[in-house]
Amino acid sequence: MDSPQSDNTSWFTAELAPHEPALRAYLHGFVNPSDIDDLVQETYLRILRARDFSRIASPRGLLFATARNAARDLFRRRTAAKTIPITEFVSSPVIDEAQTAAEVASRHQEADLLAQAIAELPSRCREILVLRKFEDLSHREIAKRLGITEHTVESQLTKALHRCEEFFARQGLP
Repeated sequence: MDSPQSDNTSWFTAELAPHEPALRAYLHGFVNPSDIDDLVQETYLRILRARDFSRIASPRGLLFATARNAARDLFRRRTAAKTIPITEFVSSPVIDEAQTAAEVASRHQEADLLAQAIAELPSRCREILVLRKFEDLSHREIAKRLGITEHTVESQLTKALHRCEEFFARQGLP
């Protein structure tokens, strides 16, 4: 009789391993190349854990859905790490809050860079990003307005944000 580990190894080899090149290509459209190895491993781990609890009817479909979710989780963690909760912001009467000319110039430069990053996006990504971030429409509202699925909205928004992040990295900005 096969051990559970042997069974997992056989199942993994037959059901998941053949799709790894396609999975890596798929992830390449969402994340930095340096994150792909970690996301592939995280995806495999999540699927093997899920397999412990139930039968997986479509391993390939679950593989790509799980990878997409792992990429979103990574993006969310990184986005959350860059923000400062409003509760930690303390206004001090000692600090002069008037903006200097240098600060104003810096804000204008940041706005120009953001506009340039958005302008370089593919048209669909740009349109979805603008509707979400500047018109504050929900994914459902965007999907309805553009006649696409919510999944497409999520995918294109993730791609847009990733490309903006890459643009800022090329500019030497955090």
